Amino acid sequence: MPREIGEKVVSTNRKARHDYLIEETYEAGMVLTGTEVKSLRAGRASLVDGYAFIEDGEAWLDAVHIQEYMAGTWTNHPPRRKRKLLLHKQEIIKISHKTKEGGYTLVPLRIYFSNGKAKVEIAVAKGKKEYDKRQTLRERQDKRESDRAMSARKHLGD
Repeated sequence: MPREIGEKVVSTNRKARHDYLIEETYEAGMVLTGTEVKSLRAGRASLVDGYAFIEDGEAWLDAVHIQEYMAGTWTNHPPRRKRKLLLHKQEIIKISHKTKEGGYTLVPLRIYFSNGKAKVEIAVAKGKKEYDKRQTLRERQDKRESDRAMSARKHLGD
């Protein structure tokens, strides 16, 4: 029986959704040390500069900052190290082909615990141009204004 039931989000990469156009997402397990798991349970992780890549048929997560565990001693882990991702072989091949196409990269979106196991959600993404970012912001702002107008009209009708 797992210690935790359900899903507990540790860290999200909100900037990734702004900077990249997300094509596909995958759930991957992570190979972690004991102090890394304890630090994640305390909610001490940052995905800001993180990225994933495929090397020799294996998926790796790099530059993700998991802070050292406060109560850890000489067994502590380095905060930024290369961590192996656990994916099915077919998923790795599919991701590899997509990233070799050109213009695509692997970006971590969030780290979370699913039924007590640490998982990372990675996405095959394409970088947005500056005008794409502005257009997305504009669309979001227009939608917010229209919703606000509809809400105000609804309240006036009561």
